[in-house]
Amino acid sequence: MRDMEQADLQLAPADLKAAFAETLVKTARKLRTRFNARVVARGLTYPRARALAALSRQPMTQRELAEDLELEGPTVVRLLDGMEQQGLVRRTPVPGDRRLKRIELTAHGAETAAVVSGISHELRDLILRHVPEADMQTALKVLHLVSDAIERDRTHGG
Repeated sequence: MRDMEQADLQLAPADLKAAFAETLVKTARKLRTRFNARVVARGLTYPRARALAALSRQPMTQRELAEDLELEGPTVVRLLDGMEQQGLVRRTPVPGDRRLKRIELTAHGAETAAVVSGISHELRDLILRHVPEADMQTALKVLHLVSDAIERDRTHGG
């Protein structure tokens, strides 16, 4: 363990919380930067890669995709316009509701989503290869607690 990490473990509770939050944010940024560099090398953007990953799980409406990606509606419309021009997605009417459009991957989009998935797996394997499984289990529990607290704060007007 690095000296800084060892020192972090011996902080006062308030300082430990600050160090945890700062490390979490920095780590997320570093991970996003590394992932983004890999998808940009394949002619994509980070938002398009995220949308491909989401749509590879299942087709969605624009609203569902916006919620999944935590983006505003107009941002998703512009994102989908670009993805449609690249031949990655198609918008189809939702039976029974002419206002809604179902977003689904094209064959090219599914192929590209598989590439994005491969990039994601490769990056995870690279960055987590030296982390013991028990530590990952503990970290995952903590991250779920933090995520739940953030969600509670959001739903209570925070």
